[in-house]
Amino acid sequence: MKAMRLHAQASIDTSPLVLEVVPDPKPGADEIVVRVRACGVCHTDLHVIEGDLPAHRLPLVPGHQVVGVVESLGREVTTWRVGDRVGIPWLHSACGTCRFCRRGVENLCEAATFTGWDIDGGYAERIVARAEFAVAIPLAFSEAQAAPLLCAGVVGYRAFRLSNAARGSRLGLFGFGASAHVTLQVARHLGCEVFVFTRNETHRELARSLGAAWTGGSPDRPPAPLDAAILFAPAGALVHDALRALDKGGTLALAGIHMSPVPETPYELLWGERVVRSVANATREDAAELMKLAAEIPVRTEVETFPLADANRALQAVKASRVRGAAVLVVTTPDSAAP
Repeated sequence: MKAMRLHAQASIDTSPLVLEVVPDPKPGADEIVVRVRACGVCHTDLHVIEGDLPAHRLPLVPGHQVVGVVESLGREVTTWRVGDRVGIPWLHSACGTCRFCRRGVENLCEAATFTGWDIDGGYAERIVARAEFAVAIPLAFSEAQAAPLLCAGVVGYRAFRLSNAARGSRLGLFGFGASAHVTLQVARHLGCEVFVFTRNETHRELARSLGAAWTGGSPDRPPAPLDAAILFAPAGALVHDALRALDKGGTLALAGIHMSPVPETPYELLWGERVVRSVANATREDAAELMKLAAEIPVRTEVETFPLADANRALQAVKASRVRGAAVLVVTTPDSAAP
């Protein structure tokens, strides 16, 4: 099969991913092999490729927003059939026995492994995944439309819940890429007034078209104090801007897996029982809830598609904020012949 592989971490500007032919994966007893139709391109992929996150294995196939069709099953798999359409998210596995898994927060599992970081991901024609960690994809979405929901959507949904936003809340979104454009639609559906902070005018235009009540830059003050906020941009300096916009008693959720250093914070920005909390990964329950909700709304994912061989170019566009919505690799089609 064909795959885009990383042999050494480097700036995406050097196009470090190489298109190679590698052996087809085989399923273990509790695994499935999925023929990849589409794979979303995520900022986390950039962090893995460029070395913001340490390499867990090299060479590596990145990608963790994978949509495809089950091609083969391990001998113990009973939950899926060949031909089923499934999604493969960031969380590849959790132990199920540690103190976090027992508390229902498998996203914090001490032995968790992650797609496109610990195991080869979806920038390839096939991927192997743990059957119990795959998720069903609603018929309401095409493969390309569904791909951004598997990380951008799910992590944004978890961040929304952890921000304590509720019906009638004023919610601020700082940064407006793949995750925020899905979260805005979920928040609007659930009765929130949404304020979007981004310096990119194209992104502001998209936010307004999706129902944002106001758009501006991160240093700007919104028309009213925020009850909750989510920081999607991996820029620690924006924490101060978000806190200045946040009302007393409000919560700021930090949605990134990696962020530049947060500057020393004056206590008056925190005083008034403001809360700052991080968001780490997501659970299978988060994915299932988001997929159901996204189909009900229905969420409209804005996607820009690229062929598999152009993964470097897609990531360069994501890094430069040149993508309207989410970037997605279209890997194979139903008529593609197996190599």
